[in-house]
Amino acid sequence: MTEPIRLLLADDQALVRGALAALLSMEPDLTVVAEVGRGDEVVPAALRTRPDVALLDVEMPGLDGVAAAAALRAALPGCRVLVVTTFGRPGYLRRAMEAGANGFVVKDTPARQLADAVRRVHAGLRVVDPTLAAETLATGPSPLTERETEVLRTARGGGTVAELAATLHLSEGTVRNHLSAAIGKTGARNWADAVRVAEENGWLLGD
Repeated sequence: MTEPIRLLLADDQALVRGALAALLSMEPDLTVVAEVGRGDEVVPAALRTRPDVALLDVEMPGLDGVAAAAALRAALPGCRVLVVTTFGRPGYLRRAMEAGANGFVVKDTPARQLADAVRRVHAGLRVVDPTLAAETLATGPSPLTERETEVLRTARGGGTVAELAATLHLSEGTVRNHLSAAIGKTGARNWADAVRVAEENGWLLGD
């Protein structure tokens, strides 16, 4: 009898993490060996427990799932990575794959399909939500520069141009220029709308 596939689960929502663990543990060939609630806990836990597959959420404290995937691939190259997230955004998929993730599925994937995705990733295959893959191809990469992304990311919390400038250590004129460019590139009505458009496309995930 073959050894079960060893899983690490990383999700900052304890209820979601627990539900995933319970569902996957019902499969005879899968076993959960570690659960963490922060992205910066992924690598230490993986080095302790040596999972075969890590299931990572995207938005976590400490380190986002994309950065955690890259760190895990560097620290434990043999561990496969499956991103399982509520946020099925094209930009997230593109960045996750660039970081070395082997699969990307959304959390409302039926349990049987999720278990099958784990097995396929473990077998060396790529597993990507087909709808999201199509959206990613249609959307293309982020049109924003690194600085425009940083300005919009900071603007998510609200505030005036002066407050944004102080936070970013830039002049107010420079901030206005970046916001104006971002508005144009996203086809938004104003900078709050530009934040929304960029957020929905997954372009503001922190580095």
